[in-house]
Amino acid sequence: MSVEPQLETDMIPAVVLMTLLWSTDLQAQSVSPPAELSVRLVNGTTSCSGTVEVFNEGEWSGLCTSWWSMMIEVRFVCRELNCGNPVAESGGPLLEDGRRRVILGGCYGNESSIRQCDIVRGGPGGCNGRTYHHVTCSESVRLVGGSGLCSGRVEVKSNQSWASVCEADFDRQDAEVVCGELGCGVPAALQGGLYGGGEGQTWDKEFQCKGKESLLLDCDTSDRENNTCLPGNAVGLTCSEPDDVRLVGGGSRCAGGVEWYDQGEWRIVGADDWNQDNLAAVVCRQLGCGSTVSVLPGNITRGNGASCSGSEPSLRDCYRMYDLLPGLTVICSDLLVQPDIFLTDPMGGVSRGHQEPEVFRGYSFTITCSTQPQYPGGSFLLTFTGSNRTQTQPAVNHSAAFLFPAADDSHQGNYSCVYDNYVFSHNFSSESELLSLTITASPLPAFIIRHVVVLLILLTAITTSYLYYKPTRRQKRVNRVSSMDLYVNAMEMVSLSSRAEAGPGEERSAQGTE
Repeated sequence: MSVEPQLETDMIPAVVLMTLLWSTDLQAQSVSPPAELSVRLVNGTTSCSGTVEVFNEGEWSGLCTSWWSMMIEVRFVCRELNCGNPVAESGGPLLEDGRRRVILGGCYGNESSIRQCDIVRGGPGGCNGRTYHHVTCSESVRLVGGSGLCSGRVEVKSNQSWASVCEADFDRQDAEVVCGELGCGVPAALQGGLYGGGEGQTWDKEFQCKGKESLLLDCDTSDRENNTCLPGNAVGLTCSEPDDVRLVGGGSRCAGGVEWYDQGEWRIVGADDWNQDNLAAVVCRQLGCGSTVSVLPGNITRGNGASCSGSEPSLRDCYRMYDLLPGLTVICSDLLVQPDIFLTDPMGGVSRGHQEPEVFRGYSFTITCSTQPQYPGGSFLLTFTGSNRTQTQPAVNHSAAFLFPAADDSHQGNYSCVYDNYVFSHNFSSESELLSLTITASPLPAFIIRHVVVLLILLTAITTSYLYYKPTRRQKRVNRVSSMDLYVNAMEMVSLSSRAEAGPGEERSAQGTE
């Protein structure tokens, strides 16, 4: 038996192992460590989501902060990782794992790296009550150059680089998908060059979304018919703010305690006394409720604190503090819903064949004002455009009717209803849309047709009555004749019977008597 083949066989695994160790050592030497204060996201579902960590003094450290912007401040994380817009963020206790901490003092939203923020490098241990942060950024679409997180020039990521989208390749259904992907509301404005003409690459496909897709890159695309996109035609998009703020308990969507939808549930929002007016201004703006009228102390329940400058488009653009602060009640100027106005005509003197209703001269008409049942009481003021003539009536069952006995040319014009009510120690009002009214002469054909119709109805009624009662009367006459015949026949039978029972003498006597 030869020993040499066995030795060669035993040496092969050793050689392979040495080769693998040498290759691994070379790879380790060739891979340089991350740059100091680099950022990464770990334990997320995508490369653009996860818990924020910072490379600090040779190791990855947790990021600590005592307060964190609801969205704006985390933009640097998304930018540094070449992701899109921040879509969501959440916080929680930081585990005590002995690693060093990087404490974030504050960012303003325009930084491209954490190095441009205010930071403090801490030692090992916890965050002293501060929190870690889980951030979710969009992966393949972003809005650039807008005033907030829901407006800007549309850019799509392709091969790790961002490209503008031509206006001709993008429509409202595409915009609905983008707004939804970025956690915003519905599209509000869509226009080429709205937020700059765009620089660098241009997306070379035309999107064909159906509006229900969750991601823009899930939509179908097709080759652009025209391979050129004119300068300045990069599409700009403005989405409405997300529906994640509400006012509760005030009888109106524009009054009540402030709540914010966070991590699957509605949470009370609190603020320090010095910042309540700024926060209220942001809430009223986001809800489309006008301006702030008053800020009232909330209930004893405390909520997650927020701090705003007052100019933010939505509450998630403000700073969030994880300290519990007293809740607050906000009253906005657009407290009352818009009332309705409509026209009625008990005499049939209104023609609705035109865009604007027409009332025939001399006919009566009624203008009715009504509103939704928000608060009891109040009054309606009926105004007439171009005249100082007004009428006021109290709101009864949330409505009021204004009767005009006879229409004339002075009644032609535009009318509106103004609903006034005194609630929350303030006067509030809301105005309806305009009702345009035209006074016109009664058309003769219409007058004749109306009377002919009345006559036909009367004639039909008379004919029906005649046809019904005629056989009835005939039947009654027949019945009466039949009764007489029966009576005569009966009398004759009685007479014959009497004669049969009497003798001949009696019969002759009876005849003589007759």
